Amino acid sequence: MHKSGFVNIVGNPNVGKSTLMNLLVGERISIATFKAQTTRHRIMGILNTPEMQICFSDTPGVLKPNYKLQQQMLQFSESALVDADVLLYVTDMVETPDKNEDFLTKVGRLNVPILVLINKIDLSNQQELEEKVTLWREALPKAEVYPISALHRFNVDTVLRRIQELLPEGPAYFDKDQWTDKPARFFVTEIMREKILLYYDKEIPYACEVVVEQFKETPHNIHISCVIYVERDSQKGIIIGHQGVALKRVSTEARKSLEKFFGKSIYLDVFVKVDKDWRNSERSLRLYGYDQRD
Repeated sequence: MHKSGFVNIVGNPNVGKSTLMNLLVGERISIATFKAQTTRHRIMGILNTPEMQICFSDTPGVLKPNYKLQQQMLQFSESALVDADVLLYVTDMVETPDKNEDFLTKVGRLNVPILVLINKIDLSNQQELEEKVTLWREALPKAEVYPISALHRFNVDTVLRRIQELLPEGPAYFDKDQWTDKPARFFVTEIMREKILLYYDKEIPYACEVVVEQFKETPHNIHISCVIYVERDSQKGIIIGHQGVALKRVSTEARKSLEKFFGKSIYLDVFVKVDKDWRNSERSLRLYGYDQRD
């Protein structure tokens, strides 16, 4: 008997969805930072065993859109409600069920198993946790509620075992040696974005998009050329920094992470260009892969 299915992870920004998926899959697939809106795409991570294939999907945090990019991000999250065999709704000890009621109402209408995962329980006490569990049981009566700490891996194995029990029987959807549906270039852009999120403040990381223009792989190394697009000339100056110091630091850190990720020497060239107001341009968003066919 072989089990397979799609397990989709949804929730509001910054509750730990990406950290959780990386734990469940056992690979560092989604970038995870302390900043909200880190994930922009729907990213699949595939867990394979001889008896099972679980296709996890990490999704952007659910929010009310302020520009077209966020509209696309919300569509990625809502698409995860359509094709799930099991839905993981991730929350934490801070937020309450009324934070995003429209989306939660859609979750409540689903006819698939729903696991509400209350993350970051290490930041609370027993009484607060019991109150939070009661709140979520009232908000989603059909769901099973699990307190977890993704950071400390508390109860994550229990959740994984429950997912395995809920999976339908069926053949594998992907080759057993495949661990994601994304190409290598995608992970270059994600690792570059991660470094930008970590090293720049305020609005700058959210105004950036990374595009890989060249990816040439040999048995021992990879030559990569990529462009960081920003919305304004002033942002370009901040990304580059005085005498190019800021860009050099980000490029160096990205190269180290890419070498670890690919297990090869990386030659990385990074350029910065302006694509005015790209977050509100349908043409630019299509070009950068923010499309429901993504």
